[in-house]
Amino acid sequence: MGTITTLLEDAVSRLSNSSDSAALDAEILLCLSLEKPRSYLRAWPDRKPEPQQIRRFQALLRQRLQGAPIAYLTGRREFWSREFRVTPAVLIPRPETELLIEISLALLPHDRPAKIIDLGTGSGIIAVTLAKELPQTEVIATDFSQAALEIAKYNAEQHGAAHIRFLHSDWFTSVPSAAFDLVVSNPPYIAENDVHLGQGDVRFEPRSALTAPSQGLADIRTIAGEARRYLRTGGHLLIEHGYDQESAAQAIFRDAGYDQVQTYKDLSGQPRATYGRNRAS
Repeated sequence: MGTITTLLEDAVSRLSNSSDSAALDAEILLCLSLEKPRSYLRAWPDRKPEPQQIRRFQALLRQRLQGAPIAYLTGRREFWSREFRVTPAVLIPRPETELLIEISLALLPHDRPAKIIDLGTGSGIIAVTLAKELPQTEVIATDFSQAALEIAKYNAEQHGAAHIRFLHSDWFTSVPSAAFDLVVSNPPYIAENDVHLGQGDVRFEPRSALTAPSQGLADIRTIAGEARRYLRTGGHLLIEHGYDQESAAQAIFRDAGYDQVQTYKDLSGQPRATYGRNRAS
């Protein structure tokens, strides 16, 4: 039986050709197998894990070598300094999506109630984060996937945001009439023939949450077109999109009747989210 050090060295060697974070991946998977924090690996480098722990580690390592995302193997991912449960039924939360939180918090009042709807909530990261950051706010979250909604509900309960109302809905189909202050969404926006769909983590993520017709713009167009009926006058629409969709997204917003249309860049300097205000009809 190998020691913690030799197990890690072997895992890093095997992962080095398939992962840009081989050492980190190996440590995370070994900690998961040992049910110990990463500090344990430093404190006990010569300790020999139990045979069942080694078997579990090797099984996880084989899955990672086949490309399985670390987030799906561990069942969790951090977003806005909170840990969220994730499964293959939902997209893996990404740092770029935190931009939607930053913008939303700048748009909405912090001293009085507001109404928010998060369309296509997935794991619930946007809805839960906004509900926690703006506790007076009424939040509705929708998803077409019942499996995704169950994950989102679990995350809401774990973070003490059980007051969020979850709806099984294809965008606005099952949403009651309301005057929302903010409609926010991270919808599918990848073109169906995009070569990146065969690379990296996205190979394992639900395709329905990734791709949309019309070069990835169909769902953005649907949301922008329907949202005005659900927003109060002066209400906000905020949608995440691809780095190369800035011009198209802005055109969709303007054609749908929004004003003050602008696009925000993520931390990498890429256009990532477009905003529009619901003007009076």
